[in-house]
Amino acid sequence: MASRARPLNLTAPALAVLLLALVLAPLAAVGWRGAGISLGPADWSAVRFSVSQALLSAAFSTLLAIPVARALARRRFPGRAALITLMGAPFLLPAVVAVIGLLAIFGRSGVLNQALVAVGLPPISIYGLHGVVLAHVFLNLPLATRMILQGWLSIPAERIRLAQSLGFGPAETFRHLEWPMLREVLPGVALVILVICLTSFAVVITLGGGPSAATIELAIYQAVRFEFDLGRAAGLAGLQLMVGGVAALAAWILTRPAGFGAGLDRTLALPTPRGWRRGIDGVALTLSALFLALPLAAVLWRGLPGLSDLPASVLPAAGRSVLVALTSALIATSAALILALAAARRPRPIIEAAATLPLATSGLVLGTGLFLLIQPFAPPISLALPVTILVNVALSLPYLYRILLPETRALHSDYGRLADSLSLRGWSRLRWLVLPRLARPLGFGAGIAAALSMGDLGVIALFAGERQATLPLVVSQLTGAYRTEAAASAALILVTLSFALFWAFDAGGRRVAA
Repeated sequence: MASRARPLNLTAPALAVLLLALVLAPLAAVGWRGAGISLGPADWSAVRFSVSQALLSAAFSTLLAIPVARALARRRFPGRAALITLMGAPFLLPAVVAVIGLLAIFGRSGVLNQALVAVGLPPISIYGLHGVVLAHVFLNLPLATRMILQGWLSIPAERIRLAQSLGFGPAETFRHLEWPMLREVLPGVALVILVICLTSFAVVITLGGGPSAATIELAIYQAVRFEFDLGRAAGLAGLQLMVGGVAALAAWILTRPAGFGAGLDRTLALPTPRGWRRGIDGVALTLSALFLALPLAAVLWRGLPGLSDLPASVLPAAGRSVLVALTSALIATSAALILALAAARRPRPIIEAAATLPLATSGLVLGTGLFLLIQPFAPPISLALPVTILVNVALSLPYLYRILLPETRALHSDYGRLADSLSLRGWSRLRWLVLPRLARPLGFGAGIAAALSMGDLGVIALFAGERQATLPLVVSQLTGAYRTEAAASAALILVTLSFALFWAFDAGGRRVAA
């Protein structure tokens, strides 16, 4: 038995070491270059803004998600499944596309300001802290809603039936069933969103509104691209790593189940509310659906007319983005599969560390470290796309690993001994057992990796010139140049390609598994 597992046991730790080196070497370069660097008042202002906007974004996203998730948990209506699906779309939506959509609604020439001017009221500005928070709420409200909804659905049906038999009203149901769940779930939800917002770049570079509204990641970008102050950039990257690491550790510790105990896996919705509570549910669902759908519809509305007259840089950038996305998805999915299969057979700390460590960092921090490592030997611009692929692999790997690990454990438990008894190993085992049984999660994970890589605007902003620019960077440049129609058309292509890649991988996996 041991001899049959030896190739896998050797491959997975070696891959884990390579992945750890991919993350730790840039971090070490950041630490070495940033040691002894003193940060100025503007840098500490960026730290304060990063933390404050992340705290506000997490708080608003979490609190606003509670009534939406509650309404979805206790209401059944036509279109409910479509609305839940819509809640999952922003996770795959490139942040730069979300910004384009929000500008179409809340921007200087957006729908809201046009309506305000028409009735004689002064226009509002989306730029600054409130604009950044608004964009983060748009991107993270659906994520918070889905996570809190899972908490509501985890309440055993037996508890709900018991509450009904005891004659619990809405107040008693909330006190004894809903509040214990929320008390356990909300801290983890808020901290997950906090980590995401701390590493936000595309939103802040577009909506930040000046030096007073700059985050650590934006300060890193400015230090590398405009000032070429690598020491300051390294110091900021180290600070970003510490802040993000503390938030990620807190999220990992506090994210836990509500602890209601086991049920019989029966599905039972909470009692449907009546009166004014029913109206509140309707208002929450309607407003959330409009908040999510209107910016996406605005991108479609503004982008369609300009598709026939796209800037010359858009199509080559789209091709580079697809190449980066496909390559990143292939490497990340292969690496995650190797690690998950090895962990299912024999858990090892080095594998868990390699699959978890990237969560504590960000694309710009890794990009800064790689810039420092490459710069003495070669022009970083010449390696823009390979470096972008490597960083995307490192950042998407934890998601894919967590998707595959439960499935590989079940596969090993159900079929491992049978496959060993039949001497099914190597490529034969992969072809006849692993790939058919894991096709569905592999397709889903590869789709997520491709969509995330397609919309990434992080490390490419540090390295790329005009000939290396990907589509998110082109969209950001067009937005910064106030070419809103061209930016909307490019954004429409970007979001179409992102969802098309996700659909192709996901549908392909489901088709193979069928």
